[in-house]
Amino acid sequence: MDKQDVVVIGAGVVGLAIARLLAMYGRDVLVVEKAASFGTETSSRNSEVIHSGIYYPAGSLKALSCVQGAAALYEYCQIKSVPFRRMGKLIIATEPAQEDRLRTYLAQGQKNGVEGLDIIGADELSVREPDVRGVAALWSPHTGILDSHRYMLSLINDLEKYAGQVVYRTEVVSGCSTHVGTELQTSDGYKFIANTVINAAGLSAGDVSLRLGVAAESTPIIRYARGRYYRYTGKSTFAHLVYPLATNASLGVHITMDMGGELRFGPDVEWIEQVDYSFEGNAIDSFTASIKNYFPALQEEYLCEGYTGIRPKVVAKGDEAGDFIVHNPEQTGCQGVYALYGIESPGLTASLALANFIANLVGK
Repeated sequence: MDKQDVVVIGAGVVGLAIARLLAMYGRDVLVVEKAASFGTETSSRNSEVIHSGIYYPAGSLKALSCVQGAAALYEYCQIKSVPFRRMGKLIIATEPAQEDRLRTYLAQGQKNGVEGLDIIGADELSVREPDVRGVAALWSPHTGILDSHRYMLSLINDLEKYAGQVVYRTEVVSGCSTHVGTELQTSDGYKFIANTVINAAGLSAGDVSLRLGVAAESTPIIRYARGRYYRYTGKSTFAHLVYPLATNASLGVHITMDMGGELRFGPDVEWIEQVDYSFEGNAIDSFTASIKNYFPALQEEYLCEGYTGIRPKVVAKGDEAGDFIVHNPEQTGCQGVYALYGIESPGLTASLALANFIANLVGK
């Protein structure tokens, strides 16, 4: 039976970052992806924001990998000519009672090592963003955006430069631990042995672990939170990203933009049972109300349906936001099998840091 050194399941941004780094360290790496291309799920259906690391509990994997990952990602984009903009973000308090939340964010961000944070008053806010209504805002200068597609293409180019490869339209349907490695079977009937298996399957990570023989009690339940994004075809006057206060499930319906400058609003949160990217339901009224809290000049006739994304959640609806979960072979119960669960926002930002974290676990 054929043998493979490292198999990464999932060609999303985190799987590709892991594969690239292990290949650079001399490992023989194969990425297996069930879709026809890379990054077709959570990695490409998001706000494309480089987060600074404000919200997450100190010491959590989200906090550590976001702060380290943002620095690494800016450097990577600069070196590799991946389009990005570091334009900064404003988190808006629309009434005095919300200002304590800004101070909480400030303290949390500083505890996490985020630099340059500051609380500004209404006068300075109106200078920075004349169309935004608020009594105060938290200024995060190191938040930005990037072209996520170009970034993932660059990761693949690096991977292939170091003799790694990605195969598409190929799904791992079963696996079992043996004394010589993990025996895998793919959807085309091919069987082979892998020394190391890294489950970076995102929305499907729970299902994939069960197929690999990981016990159900050791596999977190993955829940789905769908978010809708609206595009804005009106003239943009915004120079920065603008966010409301966060909720447990998301960072709120915020204003972002793509590298071409087109405005996007989103996402909202809708808990669903199955992966479904349809833009069903009329959300325009709730979107308009949320946005007008801080952008009263919104012209709703310029809002049009954009796209949806789904966040893999490791917590139930109403619970506090969960951390990234990474399981090593002792936790999966399968020799050589590693798994990542709940890699939602800030997974894009954290991708290079998570790759380093996994490489240290797996061995270079």
